[in-house]
Amino acid sequence: MSKIQKIKGFVDLFPEEAAKFTFMEGAARETFSRYGFGELRTPILEKTELFQKSIGEDTDVVGKEMFTFPDRKDRSLTMRPEATAGVVRAFIESKIHQPGKVSKYFTFGPMFRYERPQKGRQRQFHQINAEIFGAPEAQADAELILMLKTYLNSLGLTKLVVELNSLGCHECRPVYKQALTEYYKSKDKENFCEDCRRRMETNPLRVLDCKVPACKELVADAPVITDHLCAECETHFADVKVILDGAGLEYVLNPRLVRGLDYYVRTCFEVASYDIGSQTAVAGGGRYDGLIRNLGGGDCAATGFAIGMERLALLLDQCEAEAPDFYLAVVDQNASNQAMLFAQQLRDKGFKGDVSFGGGSMKSRMRAANKSGARVCLIMGGDELTNGTITVKAMIGEEEQKTLPQAEFLAGIE
Repeated sequence: MSKIQKIKGFVDLFPEEAAKFTFMEGAARETFSRYGFGELRTPILEKTELFQKSIGEDTDVVGKEMFTFPDRKDRSLTMRPEATAGVVRAFIESKIHQPGKVSKYFTFGPMFRYERPQKGRQRQFHQINAEIFGAPEAQADAELILMLKTYLNSLGLTKLVVELNSLGCHECRPVYKQALTEYYKSKDKENFCEDCRRRMETNPLRVLDCKVPACKELVADAPVITDHLCAECETHFADVKVILDGAGLEYVLNPRLVRGLDYYVRTCFEVASYDIGSQTAVAGGGRYDGLIRNLGGGDCAATGFAIGMERLALLLDQCEAEAPDFYLAVVDQNASNQAMLFAQQLRDKGFKGDVSFGGGSMKSRMRAANKSGARVCLIMGGDELTNGTITVKAMIGEEEQKTLPQAEFLAGIE
């Protein structure tokens, strides 16, 4: 019988790798709560139209990358390719928004895109997201960027580059799009890749985001959006920079930075690392005023970011699990039941550790105790079972091995 193997682009995370994800999530909960964010969990499956309306039907995500299928009633469902649309849908459906109220949420979870798997990118990948609803001010954008940097620093990551840009708004962006279109017309269209030739007609800004070297060279002298901002967008962007400057956060202005999804306006940003190959972005986000209205809600400002956990994991040192408190070595199979009950008493007191199953030689059990990394090895054999004792051997230091009544040992570790 042939073996059933995992699907391409879907990976198994065993304890050593899973520890990194647990570490990232724990640090996020601690950091984000200091900024007033609460955790929100949304479904993995959503109606396909949610992503068509939010991300944009002309994007690569909707056009090429979504896992979409009909359910048993022939309704089109999609496994979420990103988190923001689902968070916005939940926010609208809950009817919790009130004028003047600011809501802050963070989420964790798997996302799904049909892409070519590579280092730091899988078809099932994981994101950490943070969103602020109801705050149109530049201060909300700046707070998000500061929180993101604080979080990444808490993971021990400091060799990062923050890139910043403004995408304008629905008032000034059309002027810029027209300037881009005129620029593209001055170039030989056939020199652009097939995707960019299509983007010129559907979303001219996305051409700036192309990673094909020839296309990057062709747009090197294209107009920059920051030269086409309206007065309100200029003021908004200036305020963001003033706050980041005042906080001592270093950033690079990148007028070519655009987000891959259609709903972004004004502030956009990415955090990049050049230590993980060609895929440098580990986090990114920006403002998406108008998305809530487009999805059937009222007028409500919104801004947020997403962190790619697989890419972030590439930057983390090996996360080692905390050493166990004890390893209980059973050297007489007759003592197995009593050993398990004794270990349970230790665990009830808050200690963590492992118990060997069945009998075994003292030599093999001590090898297992060393491998476990436990601070103390507890030994239970026939003599200990008969006498109601436990033998204690410290695995660190030179403390002598000793045998104590079990009750005395338990009382001494209260």
